Amino acid sequence: METLIEKLVILIAKSHEYILTLNDAYEKNFSDKQLHFIVIGIIGMLFVLVVYPLFQYLSKNHVLWIVFIYVFTLILVLTFAIEIGQKYSGSGTMDFDDIVFGVAGFLLMFVIFAVLREIVLAFWRLIKNILKK
Repeated sequence: METLIEKLVILIAKSHEYILTLNDAYEKNFSDKQLHFIVIGIIGMLFVLVVYPLFQYLSKNHVLWIVFIYVFTLILVLTFAIEIGQKYSGSGTMDFDDIVFGVAGFLLMFVIFAVLREIVLAFWRLIKNILKK
């Protein structure tokens, strides 16, 4: 887990250096805050351009998939935050397996929920069809 975070930090640091080099090379003289504003804004908009069409397609009949994607993302962020918090606070050990097991727990419980939901919906459709006749 530590090496994963270290590699991520190194990647971000190298990206930051590269962006600062571009800033200097083109003599734009953006401040660090301005660069964060621009870069994070661009990254966010790239995500929007990918996610918006996907959610538009899924929203027609697949709202549960939208919910899954949203909650799965939150679970990933939460589990990483908990592990990083444990590392820095000393309240536990940072362990990648904890993240894997936490996400696996959510995935299993979501599958169970989705199956039970489909069973209930099928039951209601069956009752509606019987009552129509």
